[in-house]
Amino acid sequence: MSTQQQVRVGIALFILHPSSTPSNPTFLLGRRKGSHGAGTYALPGGHLEFGEDPATCAGREAMEETGLEVVDIEFFTATNDYMPDEGKHYITLWMVGRRKDESVEAEVMEKDKCEGWEWCAWEKFVEEAGEEREVEGRRYFLPMRNLLRQRAGVIPSPR
Repeated sequence: MSTQQQVRVGIALFILHPSSTPSNPTFLLGRRKGSHGAGTYALPGGHLEFGEDPATCAGREAMEETGLEVVDIEFFTATNDYMPDEGKHYITLWMVGRRKDESVEAEVMEKDKCEGWEWCAWEKFVEEAGEEREVEGRRYFLPMRNLLRQRAGVIPSPR
């Protein structure tokens, strides 16, 4: 067995709220636990499986983590996320989608991985994640902060 470290492909999904505007989308955000980045806020997502399409992966992960069926999933952008303290390196594919049934709210389906889900406005995220420290009790997962650093000016919205 090889001990060589591998770069993995992660998927992160912006599930947009119907009240979203093009300049200030509102999206689902959860607090991680039980894994690298525990205690930080991140999007639903996970690992791309061998042979899996990224949009399919994003939909699968959303259902597994939130109980939501997400549709119209599209590629948004990508980031390079190296986490030397955790010995992890990911290429994160950022996706955007919407709930199929807007009356259904997210549930914590994996209680060992997430403390809860909430809606967050883009402008609030940009303001808070731009800080390199905890703001109002919230700190963002490194890939979320890297999204702002590596893709400055991008805003998640469906085409």
